[in-house]
Amino acid sequence: MPDILGYLGKFGVLGPSTNTVVQPDFDMMRPPGVTAHYSRILTPNAQAVSNETFRAGSLKIAEGVFDAVRSVMTCAPDYLVMGMSAVTFYGGKAGAEAFRDGVEREAGVRLSCGSLASAAALRAYGARRVAFLSPYYPVANAEVRRYLEEEGFEVVRDICLQCPSWTAIAEVTPETLRHRLRELDGPDVDAILQVGTNLSMVRLAAAAEMWLGKPVIAINTATWWHALRANGIWDRMEGFGRLLSDF
Repeated sequence: MPDILGYLGKFGVLGPSTNTVVQPDFDMMRPPGVTAHYSRILTPNAQAVSNETFRAGSLKIAEGVFDAVRSVMTCAPDYLVMGMSAVTFYGGKAGAEAFRDGVEREAGVRLSCGSLASAAALRAYGARRVAFLSPYYPVANAEVRRYLEEEGFEVVRDICLQCPSWTAIAEVTPETLRHRLRELDGPDVDAILQVGTNLSMVRLAAAAEMWLGKPVIAINTATWWHALRANGIWDRMEGFGRLLSDF
């Protein structure tokens, strides 16, 4: 028998305990019949993050992923959605696929994660030349660039905001993000991608598509869209950009 509320799908969502954006973002985009069940990856709120410590800190978060998987699987979800993006880009295309495959082996169900979902979203739009924005440090932006290039995209330019702590990522203002989007834009760019799941961009990216006249993809939108479509859920939703309304 189907779950009374999750009759189209029960999604287990994995995210760092410091992340305050993923849950409300995904809930905004949740059609009737889909439920989301959050499993928090215990994450100390790293302070004074630097280029030297960012990668080590993000890998430390990744160490808790399997514990979070085992916890959320007790509610018997049909599918998993990764609410953390940095480590899903590490190691290029092979690293992204290995991350997905490891979680799927542990869980026994499939997973949507930020790296693979972003590539699928860019392809849906037909984009080739890409610029991207992150709250990361250069060491992590280099991993995102490597992944995108191995997937066949040309990365024209990128910006990393170098947020000083994990929770500070959620404090970046829309005004700051608007300025950064304009810095990234240009006639040489087909689409702009935002990575970093604790950076609040779902609504802003949808609006930016209108005033920039090109795809602007928030990673939380791409990951949730990927999960819905992978499960045959084709609801079209307005207000979150063309990805959810047109594809």
